[in-house]
Amino acid sequence: MTLKTFVELSGWTAALLILGSYSLLSFGKIQARSALYQWMNIVGALGFIINCTWNGAWPSVALNAVWMGIALYALRRNRRLNA
Repeated sequence: MTLKTFVELSGWTAALLILGSYSLLSFGKIQARSALYQWMNIVGALGFIINCTWNGAWPSVALNAVWMGIALYALRRNRRLNA
């Protein structure tokens, strides 16, 4: 697999994960505090960071870095609350 193919797959996988997590949440299939929801957002944001960095879309890189940070914080906080 070439680097360009990896970057493209990262972007498409990210889109599927973010849209999938939002859909599952919106239709009541998962809860916002679930680890699955947070991990889908973390991995999705990382995929977008990879793709957007490659393409020089710096506002999107910043947005997804913050998005990933929020999801990491929420995952950590929710683990502490459930422990």
